[in-house]
Amino acid sequence: MKNIDPIIQFDEIKEAVRMRMLSQRAKEIWLNRKPASQLAVVETWQQETKEAKLLLASGQHMPFMGLREIDRILQQVEKGFVLEPSELTETADFLRSFRLIRRFMEKNQFQAPLLARYATDLPDLEEIETAIYQAVNGNRVNSEISRPLKKIRQQIRETEQQIEERLQKFIRHPDNRTKLQEAMVVKKDGHWTVPVKASYKNQIKGSLIETSGRGVTVFIEPESVARLSEKLSLLEAEETAEVYQILAELTGRVAETLAVIGYGREIITEYDVIFARGKYSREIDGQQVHINKEERIMLKDVRHPLLGDVAVPLNVSLGETFRGLIITGPNAGGKTVVLKTVALVTMMTMIGLEIPAAPETEIALFDEIFVDIGDQQDLGNALSTFSGHMQNIAHIVRQTKRYNLILLDEIGSGTEPNEGAALAIASMNAMYQQGGLVIATTHYGEIKEFAQAHPDFQTAAMAFDSETLQPKYRLLLGETGESNAFWIAQRMQLPTEVIKQAKAYLVHHDLPLLQQHFVQQKAVQKSVLPQFTKGDRVTYLETNATGLFYEAVEQQARILLEDGWQEVPLRRLKLVLSAQELYPQDYEVENLFTDFHEQKFQRDLARGSKKAHKELRQGRRQ
Repeated sequence: MKNIDPIIQFDEIKEAVRMRMLSQRAKEIWLNRKPASQLAVVETWQQETKEAKLLLASGQHMPFMGLREIDRILQQVEKGFVLEPSELTETADFLRSFRLIRRFMEKNQFQAPLLARYATDLPDLEEIETAIYQAVNGNRVNSEISRPLKKIRQQIRETEQQIEERLQKFIRHPDNRTKLQEAMVVKKDGHWTVPVKASYKNQIKGSLIETSGRGVTVFIEPESVARLSEKLSLLEAEETAEVYQILAELTGRVAETLAVIGYGREIITEYDVIFARGKYSREIDGQQVHINKEERIMLKDVRHPLLGDVAVPLNVSLGETFRGLIITGPNAGGKTVVLKTVALVTMMTMIGLEIPAAPETEIALFDEIFVDIGDQQDLGNALSTFSGHMQNIAHIVRQTKRYNLILLDEIGSGTEPNEGAALAIASMNAMYQQGGLVIATTHYGEIKEFAQAHPDFQTAAMAFDSETLQPKYRLLLGETGESNAFWIAQRMQLPTEVIKQAKAYLVHHDLPLLQQHFVQQKAVQKSVLPQFTKGDRVTYLETNATGLFYEAVEQQARILLEDGWQEVPLRRLKLVLSAQELYPQDYEVENLFTDFHEQKFQRDLARGSKKAHKELRQGRRQ
C-alpha cells in the first residue's frame, strides 16, 4: 500500500511543523517519526504539546542557545578536528543553555510539570562552559589565558609599532614624497608596504610585494623594515602555535565529555520538537481533544487545518452505534474533503499535534489507516482507474484487522455500475467482518440501499442548495443524498413527461417499448428559390431598399433595414455583396443583429453568472 501522507496532505502538516524547528537533528527526528497507536505514548505527546503551547501563550520563550550549529560542531569533534574559537563559543552557549533551561523549567514547573521533569536530567557542564568563556572571546583567544601568549602578543604589538614608525619616517622623507602614489601604509599579503609610482620602483630599496591592476602603482616593502617584518612573521607563527595548543586543550575537554553532551543534546532536541508542535498547534488554533483506543470517532466542529477560515466545520461520529458510514451526494460537494479531514486529524492527533476542533471531539487511535482516494490510473503499468482502485481495495481486504480505519472514495466507480456496486458492497462487508471501521463515498443507489439495510452501517449526505444548485459542504448524518440529476433536469426545462419516465424507469427498470412507424412523404417538386447567407447585403426589389439578410422561413425572408426588421418574399431579394466578401473570416455575424446588452446577457448566461441566471428565473416567473 502506498504512503498515504501525500494523499491526505499529512506531509504538508509535517513540513509546516519542521520549519519551526531550530536544529537539523530535530528536523530529521521529526520527519522520521510516525504516528503512534499506543494510548500512553499519544497521551504523553499530547500533554507535551499542551504544556509547550501554554508556555508560549504566556509570552515566554525557551532559552535555546547554540542549537543551530551544535550537531555539526560535535561531528567535527568526533572526527578529531580542533575547534575554531567561534565553534568553541557556540559549544559554550549550548552548554550554558542546559543551566538556563533547567532554571526556566523549574520556574514553570506548575504550569508545565511534564516538561519540567525532563529538564532535571540535563547534565551540569558549567566547568567546561566557564573554561571556554574565559579562554575565548568571540572569534579570538584571550591573551590573559596564557602567559606565553600574552608575552608573544605584547612583542607583536611592539614590533608592529616599530614598523609603523619607520614607514611613517620613510613617507615623510623629502626624497620619497614625489615617488609615492599616496602617503600611506598598506598591508599586502602579510607585508607592510607603501604605494610607489611604477616609474620610481627601481629607485626604492626594498621588496616589490604587489602591482596594481592597471600597473601604475607598485607596493614595496622598504629595506628599512625588512628585518622587523621577518621578526614579526616569526612572532605570529609562535602566536598561532600557542593559540592552537589552547584550542586543542579546550576541544579535548569537550571530547572527553562528548557522551554526556550528547545525552543533553537529545533532551534539548526533543524540546525543539515539542515546542515546534506547540507553535504550530497554537497557530492553527488547535485544541486538546479526548483520545481513546476503543474505535470511537466523534468529530465536533472539526476544520481541515490547511483550509483555514474557508473550511466548513465537520461533525461526524463512527464506532459507537455503527461501524460503517456511506456518504452520498453530488460531485464537488465535499465528500472527499470529509475523508481527508477524518484521516488527517486522526494522524495529527496520533503524532502529538492538537487539531482545530471543539474540545468535545474524540479521536480513536488506530493500528493502521488505509486510504483509497483519487485517480488510481497507472500509465506505467497500464492499469485503468478501476484496476488501480481494485488493486488498493484487494490489498486492504487482505490486510484489514481490528483497530483499522478504512477510507474509500467513490468505491466501485470506473466500471459497469451493477458489477462495480456489487464488488464495492462485498469488499466493504469483508472489511467490516474483519473488524475494520469503514467510511466510503458513492453515487450508487445499490450501495446506499446496502447501508440502509445493514444494522451496523449508517448513511450520510452532503448538504445541497436546491435554489442555487451549489453544494454547502456540510455533512448530514442519517440522510441519503441524490446526485440531484432530476432536479437539475427540471430546472433546465427538460420536458416533464421525460422526467416522469426516467423516475419510473429508476424504480421499475421499465419503459414502454412501442415501435413508432414513420411514413415517408413523397418529395414535392418546388421551384428553386434564391439562396442567401446570414449577413449578405441584399436589395428588396419592391422598394429598392438595401439591408442585411437574416434568415429564410419557407418562401419568406427576414431582413434588417435601416428602419427595423421586415419580412418580405424571398423571390423579391437580390444579392448585392455576400457576407464572405463583407466581413473577416472569423467575424461573428450574429453581432450585426443583436444589441450590446442582449449580447452581454447571453455571454453571462453561458459563463454561469449567478446574476444573469437570477434575471432569467425572474423573467420566467413573470
